[in-house]
Amino acid sequence: MRFMLMHKLDDTKPELWQPTPDFLARMGAFMEEANKSGVLLSGEGLRPSSVDAGRITVTGGKSTVTDGPFAETKELIAGFALMQVRDKAEAMEWGRRFADLFAETGVDVEVDVRRVTEWEDVAPAS
Repeated sequence: MRFMLMHKLDDTKPELWQPTPDFLARMGAFMEEANKSGVLLSGEGLRPSSVDAGRITVTGGKSTVTDGPFAETKELIAGFALMQVRDKAEAMEWGRRFADLFAETGVDVEVDVRRVTEWEDVAPAS
């Protein structure tokens, strides 16, 4: 099963988007452990919405393009990790450990753990 872990940060607090060297070292160790264990498929941090961001919204069949920053959105996805794990429990454990990296620095964070829909989940049976 593949699960995506996504963490959100407050886009109005630029200091949260500039991690300390200590935090980067701990995050690097976490990602290295996940990689060596074979569960990490991909993981990246994202830039704040004020840097090279855009949003495309479709309402009533009409699309609207908006450049960042997104003033109407306070919390944005700040990064993700895509993991191949046995089950939801294992994904949640990795997610808890990931969230703990932020807790150790006093930063409030929310980590969503979501299962990836595989083609087999939605494709009609043949």
